[in-house]
Amino acid sequence: MTVIKHLTKGLKLGVGVLALSGLCITAAFAKDDINIDYEKFTTDNGLTVIVHEDRKAPVVAVAVWYKVGSKDEPEGKSGFAHLFEHLMFNGSENYDDEWFGPLQEAGATGLNGTTNFDRTNYFQTVPTPALDRILWMESDRMGHLLGAVTQDKLDEQRGVVQNEKRQGEDQPYGTLFNHVVEALFPSGHPYNHTVIGSMEDLNSASLDDVKGWFNQYYGPNNAILVLSGDINAAEAKPLVDKYFGDIEPGPALAKWQSWVPERKANTREIIQDKVPQTRIYRLWVSPENTSPTATDLFIAASVLGDGKNSRMYKELVYDQQIATNASVFNYELQMASIFGVSVDVKAGEDAG
Repeated sequence: MTVIKHLTKGLKLGVGVLALSGLCITAAFAKDDINIDYEKFTTDNGLTVIVHEDRKAPVVAVAVWYKVGSKDEPEGKSGFAHLFEHLMFNGSENYDDEWFGPLQEAGATGLNGTTNFDRTNYFQTVPTPALDRILWMESDRMGHLLGAVTQDKLDEQRGVVQNEKRQGEDQPYGTLFNHVVEALFPSGHPYNHTVIGSMEDLNSASLDDVKGWFNQYYGPNNAILVLSGDINAAEAKPLVDKYFGDIEPGPALAKWQSWVPERKANTREIIQDKVPQTRIYRLWVSPENTSPTATDLFIAASVLGDGKNSRMYKELVYDQQIATNASVFNYELQMASIFGVSVDVKAGEDAG
């Protein structure tokens, strides 16, 4: 059983201070700012490039971030941003094969991609001599993808994503987030549906949807290329121009604004699961990730409930011995964030 409380009261946001359910913590900030040197430039077609030089090893971490996620999905197309991410690994017009082969052959590590509400990213670390290869491949799928996307590929990846959804939701407490986003964010809010989407919407995805998504969101002017490691900006500029310079920019896109919904009352929801142990969540909508308060909440969550040495874990699991796990988090997003407390209630203890 999972008990969820969506709260409006009890969370006091202030500079460095969090008061929550009778616990109070003041965050201590370091005097010296963390400084990571980097250079940033923008190409003529709008691609933003960030370069961090680190010569400790002859490797370069390469990541491409597209400013598009599930919040950008139109009604009836939930899950499409993640489905499209899968298609990006199935070949492009000038390399119509699986993405991983030539990179593993070159000694690349950490190859993957992820999608969340706000963005989609693709990343890998390659030996310096393989930098040309990965930049060519990333530019080919940025500028020359659609000719390689077929109905068979779409159907295959649709099945893969739907299987991921089944696996995730069949786990203990696996349907929780479906309830959370629907309860915290009102109908019409871009965060009102999960990233994985619904089976019905995934079934409805078409090749025309693929083309529209690519043409609207996957232009260089909506992307950030990050190069970190055995390279500097002077070395990166000619390579970026060589591989990305001829890609046409996509349409200009409007920027999303902060939207932290106001709740008029606390609500409570009880979800029955196959798991016998009760888990309690208390959840609030908190400010967006660019707000200074988001930093305060991140620090507070870390101290209160990040790991077995955190205050809440020690209090509930070690000292009172009424729970088997306790954690606190602030899931930071572009338009609004989710602050949450999770407690697994020990068998025989009162979950009320």
